Order: sequence, then C-alpha cells, then structure tokens
Amino acid sequence: MNQSDQQRHLVVLTGAGVSAESGLQTFRDAGGLWEGHSVYEVATPEAWRENPRLVLDFYNARRRMVRDAKPNLAHTLLAQLEDHFQVTIVTQNIDDLHERAGSTDVMHLHGEIAKAQSADDPSLIVECDGDIKWRDSAPDGAQLRPHVVWFGEPILKWPEATQAAQAADLFIVIGTSLQVYPAAGLLEYVPRHCTRYLIDREIPARYDVDHFRLLATSATAGMQEVYKELVGDARPGT
Repeated sequence: MNQSDQQRHLVVLTGAGVSAESGLQTFRDAGGLWEGHSVYEVATPEAWRENPRLVLDFYNARRRMVRDAKPNLAHTLLAQLEDHFQVTIVTQNIDDLHERAGSTDVMHLHGEIAKAQSADDPSLIVECDGDIKWRDSAPDGAQLRPHVVWFGEPILKWPEATQAAQAADLFIVIGTSLQVYPAAGLLEYVPRHCTRYLIDREIPARYDVDHFRLLATSATAGMQEVYKELVGDARPGT
C-alpha cells in the first residue's frame, strides 16, 4: 500500500447480487416473486394498509434468513479494501452482511431489515433482532413496521450517496441490474475521469466498454479479479 492509494476514495454500489452467494435470493432469480408473493402484496404502503400482518410475516421471514446468512468473499474483500483506500459502500440491500464482513462506511438506500420504525414517524427507528408482531409498539405508541423502503416511498441517504459518488476516484458496481431508480442514477454523479468497474452476471447492453471495466460474472469471482488489479492479491485475510 502506498500513501496515494490510502487517500484515494473508492465508492461501491451494491445490489442483491452481492448477497446471492450468501444464500439470499434475488428478486430476479425468484421470477419476480418473493416467497410466492408479488412485490405489490408485501412491499408497498398499500400492502401495509390492506394486510399488515402478511407484510410483517414476510419481513420476519426475511429477517431470519438474513440472520442465518454469512458474508461471502465479495463482502470480505470489500471490507479488506479499507486497508488500502477510503471506502464508501452505497447499498440497495437491506441485509447487514457488509457490516458483518467489517466494512465501516455503509449507506443503506432502502433501509435495514435489522431495524424497525414507527408506522407514524419514519424517523423513529429502533433496533430489531427478532420478529415484529402485530400490536408491537414503537416508543411513540404507533405500530412498529420494518425499517425498509417500499415501492413508492423515498429512498434514504440519497444526498450523502451522491456526494460520495461525486468524490470518487474509483467506482465499483456489483450485483445490480441498474434498472431501479433513483439508485441506478448514482452513476450520473461519478466523475468522467473515474475508473469504473461493473460486476454482474448480466451486463446491461447500454454500458460502453470504453467507460467501464466489465466483468460478467458472480460477485465473488468479479471481486477477486478487481481486488487483484487494485491491490495485487485476492487471498482472503491478506
């Protein structure tokens, strides 16, 4: 590691594909269904109003899955890059695998499954390790709901994410189709001179190879290659 590398800012945008190899199924892989449910049945404000118990059951199941999952090599290598760069991770994922792998600067655009919030006051957030039950109350007396951004709700940390993207010297996209906005629009804030990597099993055709280093592979395989390019060794624990 040299001093110039340590001062360079590496920004990473991650999607569901980075956690797929930890056993967390992606929406794409599930054929547009999550555990047999349409997104409109479990991930919208309307769904919450119509059937809150179903929504709670669905996210309780996902919370248990996340709790049982373990970070994979992609998460680990991203955490290890903090030994060489200033690293900011902007994630669309609601799991905590980046943090458990050791990453220290993680922005969750879509919330965190290990937290809950007041159904009346989104800013009132509490830790949540177990299930949320109907009639479980937030400190303000309102029903607790998952601290997850549903379709139709504004994403979180967007100003901070765009500021990080604008300051990037290196930018890595991992495991996202880049079809969900505004998160996909983060690329518009990345400086033109910035070195960019795109790791995904399905690379969108619109991304020009002149502007991206494209790796059409899994998150772990792609991160091993990128880590080796940036640092020189992709062995875990180095």
